[in-house]
Amino acid sequence: MSQSSHGIGGLTFDEKKKARAPEWNVFFALLLIVGIFEGLGALLMGQSLLFDSADRFDSIFNEARLKIIILQVAIIGIIALGSTQVIILGGIDLSPGSIVGVTAMIAMSFAQVAEISAGVVNPKLMWAGISDLPVIVPIVIGLAVGIAAGAINGLLIAYTRIPPFIATLGMMVFARGAAKWWSKGQPISFPTDSYAALGAGMMPVFIFIALAILFHLILKYTVYGKHTYAIGSNEQASRMSGIKVEHHKVLVYTIAGALAALAAIVLSSKNLTAQAGMGVMYELDAIAMTVIGGVSLSGGRGSILGTVLGSLIFGVIISGFTFLKLDAYYQEMVKGIIIVGAVVLDQYRQKRNASRM
Repeated sequence: MSQSSHGIGGLTFDEKKKARAPEWNVFFALLLIVGIFEGLGALLMGQSLLFDSADRFDSIFNEARLKIIILQVAIIGIIALGSTQVIILGGIDLSPGSIVGVTAMIAMSFAQVAEISAGVVNPKLMWAGISDLPVIVPIVIGLAVGIAAGAINGLLIAYTRIPPFIATLGMMVFARGAAKWWSKGQPISFPTDSYAALGAGMMPVFIFIALAILFHLILKYTVYGKHTYAIGSNEQASRMSGIKVEHHKVLVYTIAGALAALAAIVLSSKNLTAQAGMGVMYELDAIAMTVIGGVSLSGGRGSILGTVLGSLIFGVIISGFTFLKLDAYYQEMVKGIIIVGAVVLDQYRQKRNASRM
């Protein structure tokens, strides 16, 4: 029998109506997109996107392309972890891309070497007396910049009642201007070896995975996570139940700022340089990853696992278009369609769930 009478007031539970975890839908979407690109690759290119078509026996996968896919989403994925928490809270953050820019500039200026080779002075050195510092110095300073920016966002949103869109838009503009002002628009380069190691090889991926596991556990098993979901679901009820809503908002936005700063440190380390234009549009890409991953823009629903799967979908789409040799502007068009489609799907899912109640 598909129904059980275990319930309140004679209500029955129908196994057929038991909803599967939304992350499964995202996973199936990932498989579908991979299948589409594999089919197009076989039809148009005579090659496979993810599988090794060179008849080698060491691996069935194209490891080089898999590494590219994961690497190109890892840094924005770090930002997306913060965006996930903000959106679950019921907010939005448009400032991470600009925080990346200003943090990269400031952190790199404290990570420079005095000489790029024996007797050759670093031509990009910001300050003659500040160079060859321990790697912990630029890391702490960079994180402090992101924490400060995130805290300001949170304070404005929580205590002045400014809509999150406006508050973070202001920070986006301010931080981008600060990034340009810091070195008068000039790039800052030549970091120490220890700083360069932070973004070398697959290190961005390892950092992303470690942070994803950490915040998955935090959101699922801690009071912080429960309060985040509660506020996103019903802020007024959360306040009446004793949750310090304003304090929690400041904390969530501060964490998002810190993650954006960490992404900036990894990015500048990976590129061995920092420029004021770093991080442009990163905030929208991060939001796209969360929305594709099933995080509801209305708040209260979503998961870190969904965001990780959304980032993989994002990476497969970008690599797939490159694999098919299609122009970059098609990627932007498709990303826009996917974001709108994901939001429409979320709205449909909400209405369907409401009709079941």
